[in-house]
Amino acid sequence: MRSIWNGSISFGLVTIPVKTYSATDRTSSVSFVRIHEKDGAPIQYRKVCELDGQEVPNEEVGKGYQPPGDDAVVPITDEDLSRLPMPTAKTLSILSFVDPGEIDPLQLDKAYYLGPNGASATKPYALLREALEHHAKVAIGKVAMRGRETLAMLRAHDGALLMHTLLWPDQIRSADGVAPEAVTVRENEMKLAETLMDALGELDPAELHDDYREAVEELVAAKREGGTPAAPDASAAPGAQVIDLTAALERSVRAVRGGGREDAGDASVTPLRGRGPTREKTAAKTAAKTAPRAKGDGGRTGRTSAAKKAGGGTAGGGKKTAGKATAEKTATGRSTSGKTAAEKPSRARRTKKPSAS
Repeated sequence: MRSIWNGSISFGLVTIPVKTYSATDRTSSVSFVRIHEKDGAPIQYRKVCELDGQEVPNEEVGKGYQPPGDDAVVPITDEDLSRLPMPTAKTLSILSFVDPGEIDPLQLDKAYYLGPNGASATKPYALLREALEHHAKVAIGKVAMRGRETLAMLRAHDGALLMHTLLWPDQIRSADGVAPEAVTVRENEMKLAETLMDALGELDPAELHDDYREAVEELVAAKREGGTPAAPDASAAPGAQVIDLTAALERSVRAVRGGGREDAGDASVTPLRGRGPTREKTAAKTAAKTAPRAKGDGGRTGRTSAAKKAGGGTAGGGKKTAGKATAEKTATGRSTSGKTAAEKPSRARRTKKPSAS
């Protein structure tokens, strides 16, 4: 690992020379280049002077500062910056030790590993690391890196010292206008939400991966081979719909646990109004529509049998309703035949054989 910055940690009267290494690697993330769509050639970026419109070589590019609300740009040289009073230019000056919970994760910026620079730095380096771990504290200080001063948090991590650069408090925007108005949360909803949180369990970092990057790689491979990229499954995409929050939480808990309804605990589903016919009525209508039709009677026998099964009765037993009597007359075709509905399917099957041959 290559060091990107050398400095020291100032801990009271103790100075610890350190080397700084980048703790993160963003090269694996998806990165696109801009191309000319007409011929696919990459597009170059050139530094052009706004005054004369000419391209400026790198050796002629300098620094300038434009005050807020002002159109004028003041040239700033490296010599100007070197004369600025900046005691943290090569030193991480520790100001205080605080509990980790006092640092809002919103302030965390970039992360760097700090390693001892030289044999003389090994002992004080290990002492500071052990003190942070034993006291369960993090160190807050200031450091200047790459021409600017920033807040920094120092903590022990995996046997090393880890430095997080922090945003200044005035760089954190307020959440005013983002949060919703007062919302009432019921007790059973809170209980289900907490149950779902517990059911999700611990997170295995080894299972985390970039699905988008893998999809892009598959897309590129398919296009290089001249094939057509697989279209995404649009059927699984959720649409805009009104849901029952309690029912959704219960289903989520059951899905995570892989169990039945009892996994949801004592909470109950709050039904939504206007959900349509009951399950029994829907099953009866479906059976009547999907029953097989027999040739010779126009499919009336099949529909009648399905209707009788859904209704739970026979053509000749019990008290007939007007609907059942009509269905029986339609199935038999004549009222004096004496045949039952059970005999009609067999006659339909005998009628079906000659037509099949």
